Amino acid sequence: MEKTVACLKEILGAEGLLEQESMALHTTFKTGGPADLFLMPETAQQLKETISKLRQANIPYYILGNGSNLLAGDKGYRGAMIQLYSRMQKIQVSGEEIHVECGALLSAVAAEAANASLEGFAFASGIPGTFGGAVVMNAGAYGGEMKDVLVSVDVLTKDLEVLSLPAEELELSYRHSIVPEKEYIVLGGVIRLKKGNQEKIREEMAELAKQRREKQPLQYPSAGSTFKRPQGYFAGKLISDAGLKGRSVGGAQVSEKHAGFLVNKGGATTQDILDLIRICQDTVWEQFGVKLETEVKFIGEQ
Repeated sequence: MEKTVACLKEILGAEGLLEQESMALHTTFKTGGPADLFLMPETAQQLKETISKLRQANIPYYILGNGSNLLAGDKGYRGAMIQLYSRMQKIQVSGEEIHVECGALLSAVAAEAANASLEGFAFASGIPGTFGGAVVMNAGAYGGEMKDVLVSVDVLTKDLEVLSLPAEELELSYRHSIVPEKEYIVLGGVIRLKKGNQEKIREEMAELAKQRREKQPLQYPSAGSTFKRPQGYFAGKLISDAGLKGRSVGGAQVSEKHAGFLVNKGGATTQDILDLIRICQDTVWEQFGVKLETEVKFIGEQ
């Protein structure tokens, strides 16, 4: 392992590698134990070399954005977390197109769009995730989705080749793309918007932000909506109708403001959240016969 760490430091620089890094610092739920290695590449080439070195050393790895859709195990992750966030955030506006690196926050992309008087991305301004993660899951809110604006995506294949794909090839649908199935890693992409009135764009963003503050428990760590929307239903309403609003396990709670959100009220462990997820799933199934699937992913050791 020491030899591999030394090689990775040569690739990433000392600032691009951390050891025994707490995942609670890198997930929006603020839970999780330490990852053996926490790696932060700055370029596609660094990413390719990093993955190649990890494969040679038989070290498992996981691709991480800003941790907004992730539960990390309380005992941590035995392997390398590769974070495509803090050092891959470039955003460049070119006419009605915006070229975005995978680690850029959607809120930052929306802000750049507004600055350029480009409309059509306000829906994403409050989604707590990165551009890469948003492509992977076709993120959306308030009637808008990534598939509405995405033109093309650059990906790294499992054979470590860089491909540029038109958005149509990603088969984007509700919270789905072929990116996980193909084992692609999103490096960046292009969205196309249209010229609009800057004042109206900012008003729309402000109105959506106001709605979020009123309806969502933004004061507590969470992963946004914990569950996917079941066909024909709303997860939050099902959970609320099941009498689970405010239900707690340890420091985890079904939000009293919006039952679709599970929040960390303080001191929650990943196990608390997992137990609460299971209570919601079991209770909703027993009462309504509806299966709740999580948007949140779990990795690591419990």
